[in-house]
Amino acid sequence: MIAVNSLRLRLLVGAVIWIFLALAAAGAVLAALFRAHVERRLETELAIQLEQIAAALERPGAGDLILTHQPSDPRFRKPYSGFYWQVDGVDGAIFRSRSLWDVALHLPRDTLPDGGVHRHRILGPEGQRLIVLERTVALADAAGSYRVAAATDEAELVAAAAAFTRTLVVSLGVLAIALVAAVAIQVQVGLKPLHRLRAGVAAIRQGRVKRLEGPFPTETQPLVEDLNALLQRNEEIVARGRTQAGTLAHGLKTPLTILANEVDRLAEDGASQLSAAMRGQIATMRQQIDYHLARARAAVSLDVPGARVPIAPSVAAIHRTLARLYIDRDLQFAIDIPLDHVFRGEQQDLEEMLGNLMDNACKWAKHRIAATSRRHDGRLTITIEDDGPGLPHEKQGHALAPGARFDENVPGTGLGLAIVRDLAILYSGSIELGSSSLGGLRADLTLPAG
Repeated sequence: MIAVNSLRLRLLVGAVIWIFLALAAAGAVLAALFRAHVERRLETELAIQLEQIAAALERPGAGDLILTHQPSDPRFRKPYSGFYWQVDGVDGAIFRSRSLWDVALHLPRDTLPDGGVHRHRILGPEGQRLIVLERTVALADAAGSYRVAAATDEAELVAAAAAFTRTLVVSLGVLAIALVAAVAIQVQVGLKPLHRLRAGVAAIRQGRVKRLEGPFPTETQPLVEDLNALLQRNEEIVARGRTQAGTLAHGLKTPLTILANEVDRLAEDGASQLSAAMRGQIATMRQQIDYHLARARAAVSLDVPGARVPIAPSVAAIHRTLARLYIDRDLQFAIDIPLDHVFRGEQQDLEEMLGNLMDNACKWAKHRIAATSRRHDGRLTITIEDDGPGLPHEKQGHALAPGARFDENVPGTGLGLAIVRDLAILYSGSIELGSSSLGGLRADLTLPAG
């Protein structure tokens, strides 16, 4: 189906309009030329008959005007055949063809020079329109002159023109179909580079390629080069943003580590109360650094063309890490992630979100943790569940706030779910908490599918 604002549709419609206009104009001109040609042929034939009749007029001695012979065309002898001739004198018709039967042609009043031929259109014996050629003949041995006329039914001309027009319409119709088909093929071939360009951009968006490759027409080559340069520039900006985020983290965490060491020395010197207060502030600063750096990294890498990450390998890697970390807990993991489920985004962001959710499940689970995924309407929903104590419904919304903690005995910073929420929002996704079928907490993370 072609969209209304499609370039192909515009080209096809424009070409079809011009083809039909051109063929209609050509058809009108050809029909007019053919009619004029047939009319000239009829008049030429009438002129020949006219000359034969004029040559047959004689007035021997002082006798009456006679017609030595009549035209040989048999149509002049068939009544009302549409072919007629007539010779008029001063008092009206003197001779006329048998085809006129007992009717005389009423020639219009006219003044003709000797030998000149005039053309008229008059009504025939049955009311049909006639084309008439007329000339004046003066005999050398007789006073005065005579009007000689030959006529034919205009229906002959109309019938010939109509037959030609029908044939012309069919021929031009076939030509129009052939031309439209040729234009459609030409448009398809001409727009093929644009289809390749669109397919290349889609491949970049899906992460199958990093650049537009292959030759393109000179008209689109500058666009391809600019797009590749933009992609390269975007990669450089993302890499620079990640580097700067890492540099910032290192630059902040190193002084914090030094401060933490100094705080330990204060504790050794007996300032345990001051040391504890400073150690708490240092821990808060580290939490805030981790939280805001995660947001900054995600914002830098958001909507990077071509970013696509399979979910199953990331979940498997996180599973292996957590299994080693919580080896003394004897946790059981049930992982059901289809291999074709792909996240449209950066791998580090995906692993940040899944890592926080799965680590949070491990902290609260008694024995079982489940990770599943389903795809719907171009989006993925990854569900992490545990069989822990869960959260009351009224506390589930508050759990996503930065620093929210419900049990100080469980290790953590209270920022994990907040980071997941903010990263999901940056990708136009969401996270929802609920009650798990295992008895604990269920986290539904919805993200764009690749």
